[in-house]
Amino acid sequence: MHRLPAASSSLLRHRPLRPSLRASRRVRTMAVELAVMFGIVCASVAPVHAAGKFSLASADLKDGGVIDAKHAFDRGSCHGGNRSPQLSWSDPPEGTRSFAVTMFDPDAPGRGWWHWAVAGLPASVHALPENASASGEIAKLGAVEARNDFDVDGYGGPCPPPGKPHRYVITVYALSVADPGLAQGRPAALFDREIHASMLGSATLTLTYGR
Repeated sequence: MHRLPAASSSLLRHRPLRPSLRASRRVRTMAVELAVMFGIVCASVAPVHAAGKFSLASADLKDGGVIDAKHAFDRGSCHGGNRSPQLSWSDPPEGTRSFAVTMFDPDAPGRGWWHWAVAGLPASVHALPENASASGEIAKLGAVEARNDFDVDGYGGPCPPPGKPHRYVITVYALSVADPGLAQGRPAALFDREIHASMLGSATLTLTYGR
């Protein structure tokens, strides 16, 4: 049987690889082009569907600012107006069925101090007017308020001891339930626990107040 020269045999072994190599390069090039086109399309479409960030604002307060005396407590050695602040929120998470609001002082001795807790605000409500607690506006909305650490139902403004100002964190929560199962006058710490059990998201303002 006649054998091909070694050089010819080697040439035949390598020739079939050339078309395959060119095809492989062509496939890789097309894949890169498609990936680039896909990225451009996604970049142009994504902003249309992007949801805003759940946020909290106030006509009375600015995040990082100082709380006005009209919102401070009005008993004992404190002589404020004890008016709950105006609040408004926007872009809650999808699936929100109700809202809750709390105000907490993390700088108070011990475990901190609860100033306010509200639950059961309807999903259609996106704002509370100033003095909503004392005016009865919250009750009209069908929501309930906790007993704060002053042992008073509803809002109790800042009243830290003289010295270094305290921080006050106001938080609005988006909840997955329409009724968190809380009753008027229950402890604020209980409100906090039940609120977190059905929380979808939250937004905060952090303020300071000192005497």
